[in-house]
Amino acid sequence: MFALESKQGIKMLEQLHKKRQKVNSLVENRVHFAGDDVELSIYDTYENAEHIRLFSNNVLFCGMLTGKKVMHVESCDYHHAFLPNESFVLAPEQAVHIDFPTACINQPTTCLAIDISKDKIASVAEQLNQLEKCSDPQFNYMPELVHNEHNSQTQQLLMRLMHLFCENTPQRDFYIDLALNELVARLLQQQSRDLLFKQVAKYELTTGIHAAVEYMQRNLDEQLDVDELCKIACMSRSKFFDQFKKRIGTTPQNWLNGQRMMSARKRLERGESVTSIAFTLGFNHPSQLSRGFKKTFKQTPKQYQTQFLQTKTD
Repeated sequence: MFALESKQGIKMLEQLHKKRQKVNSLVENRVHFAGDDVELSIYDTYENAEHIRLFSNNVLFCGMLTGKKVMHVESCDYHHAFLPNESFVLAPEQAVHIDFPTACINQPTTCLAIDISKDKIASVAEQLNQLEKCSDPQFNYMPELVHNEHNSQTQQLLMRLMHLFCENTPQRDFYIDLALNELVARLLQQQSRDLLFKQVAKYELTTGIHAAVEYMQRNLDEQLDVDELCKIACMSRSKFFDQFKKRIGTTPQNWLNGQRMMSARKRLERGESVTSIAFTLGFNHPSQLSRGFKKTFKQTPKQYQTQFLQTKTD
């Protein structure tokens, strides 16, 4: 079974590659596929270009595959690099202008864009809120820019969607809809978490989980003390873990580890040494940081720092 699926997958990728080989434009050459409530496009750019406009009437979920873009969203004065393993989500009718500083014939800049209907977003939000059985809905789409690093599950989901759109089977649309539901759910959950973190940053500590998160953010260098967090949140141990998982999407320890890795990455980008960062963030030895960083970002801290500084100068 696996061998057959593997052969089919290879064949689909070969067909997709052939379509992308038909270059009609050196800038944002587009191959696209349509489905119910969704359209998937793959854009390849083969030369340096600036201020290329991208716009949609629907939610546009973008994932970088190769290369580098610089995104300019004038409506919110946003000007930042867009790199592989990151998500960039535009609200309906929100335009972005794109620069392609590293694109060339031999190394094109490639991006996946998924155009998702407003009805699909609303439908998934309603289903999530029904599952939560909460009088105050936690999952409502907020029409604003989202740009963050996504996890390996989201990256795999984007690749799965790309493969599904290439299929030609009776179940194609059914499986596309399942994958699309998951992608939208991840977007809504991310927005819900982002809102919570914004409230924490403004000290709008409306729940016990807000207070616990704020405490953990202030004490990234300390070992996790669950009993202390339960006191801060005014919850029993079981309720704290349950509420934290619902609101944040993971366990307190996993979240704390993730925050340490994100802090380490920012410090590496500023040119700090691995040893200094490790002890600042409470690791017993730099090797602990290196192992965790490689597990999270698939490269060592030094490799990331070198690559980032090189990309910054390109």
